[in-house]
Amino acid sequence: MSQPLLTLDFLDTPAAPAAADHQPAQDVRVSPATRTGRQRKLYIESYGCQMNFSDSEIVSSILFEEGFDTTEQLADADLVLLNTCSIREKAEQTVRMRLSQINSHKKRNPGLLVGVLGCMAERLKSKFLEEEKLVDLVVGPDAYRDLPNLIREVDGGQKAVNVLLSRDETYADITPVRLNSNGITAFVSIMRGCDNMCSFCVVPFTRGRERSRDAHSIVQECRDLVSQGYKEVTLLGQNVDSYKWTSEDGQEFVNFAQLLERVALISPELRVRFSTSHPKDITDEVLHTMGKYENICKYIHLPAQSGNSRVLKLMNRTYDRPWYEERVQAIRRILGEDCAISTDMISGFCSETEEEHQETLSLIDFVQYDMGYNFFYSERPGTLAARKLADDIPLEVKKRRLQEVIDRQQLHARARYARMVGRVHRVLVEGRSKRSEEQLSGRNSQNQVVIFPKGTAQKGDYVNVLVTSTTGAALLGDIV
Repeated sequence: MSQPLLTLDFLDTPAAPAAADHQPAQDVRVSPATRTGRQRKLYIESYGCQMNFSDSEIVSSILFEEGFDTTEQLADADLVLLNTCSIREKAEQTVRMRLSQINSHKKRNPGLLVGVLGCMAERLKSKFLEEEKLVDLVVGPDAYRDLPNLIREVDGGQKAVNVLLSRDETYADITPVRLNSNGITAFVSIMRGCDNMCSFCVVPFTRGRERSRDAHSIVQECRDLVSQGYKEVTLLGQNVDSYKWTSEDGQEFVNFAQLLERVALISPELRVRFSTSHPKDITDEVLHTMGKYENICKYIHLPAQSGNSRVLKLMNRTYDRPWYEERVQAIRRILGEDCAISTDMISGFCSETEEEHQETLSLIDFVQYDMGYNFFYSERPGTLAARKLADDIPLEVKKRRLQEVIDRQQLHARARYARMVGRVHRVLVEGRSKRSEEQLSGRNSQNQVVIFPKGTAQKGDYVNVLVTSTTGAALLGDIV
């Protein structure tokens, strides 16, 4: 199966959505070295979505207390962990190939411990440990606190596994080691799991039921980040709009709009983003909260998956096309035409007709998305679609439809970027541009990449940039 395609070829890529409504980002990240002199070294690679990257920071924090520094070099590691994504077949193939490479390294270093974390751990535990004998330990997303015990089991000569799912684990009391951060932006997990049983998706089976984290712990983590110099947080969840927390005494209830406001009020200099929104749950209350605070970014990832109501019903998305269109109209009405909207689309889902595919293209025309994360359908074992529906669209048809979706999306994305030319944008500087040492890169409120000559600006500064041109995937301009 070919690599899933992103709609845009970014010069400086903005972070992809949290699980992108359960779709993987095109990214693999290696933990940077901490170098604090601890006895053992952890090398961790993270695959997939922002939630996995956030989880790797939790894992690193747990193992830091257990005596592990992190290292960027596989050759220096005593423990190698792959934090995996199981959303698409290609993601699993990539991890399997990587495990083969690591096992070749292990033959030269027999003392090396190798483990798999995350969604593949839950789904393929028996194959990894017993049949293929690729790893020493397998740990699911809700069992990271047990890692020290599992490592001791492996040190004692045993294989170790814990993939038990939890109804209450949120890791709220663990301060993440910010491995995947540039020191300016950070991920903050607000909930775990998913109750949306989309027929194509394995996440409810690999990450368990939905549970929301204590609102006070979320706000405190964001306050701590501000005190450390961070300028932007992204609130993460498989479906942030269904966030709801009630205090133990029942006296306090917080929904997502209220949480969003609490975080925005920490500091006007703290930008707030969130991902991912589910079309069935995003409320006008959330949209009005976004409009009330300038520091809440005007960008919403609102995965449609299809533009046809029959296909949406087969996907068990629990909304139809008119519902989705009404939510888009609410965004435009409350937040204005400049609010950026991105999506996920699946081409070639079970029994999708050519006419239904055309409806997906027409939905893209209706919304005029700023960005898209688009894939052709890949059947995942254990899902409702795999059990009940025939994967009956030929691969060449899936690929052709996907390319048509990408082409249509790129047309609108270029137009959306072009409308930003001639305007001044407030940009948070995230670092040097990939284009040149003399240029900096950051993002505006709409999550669009902006590139400009650095002048005296530094990483972490807010600057006003007059955009003078666009590549179609980034905005170019000068500080004013």
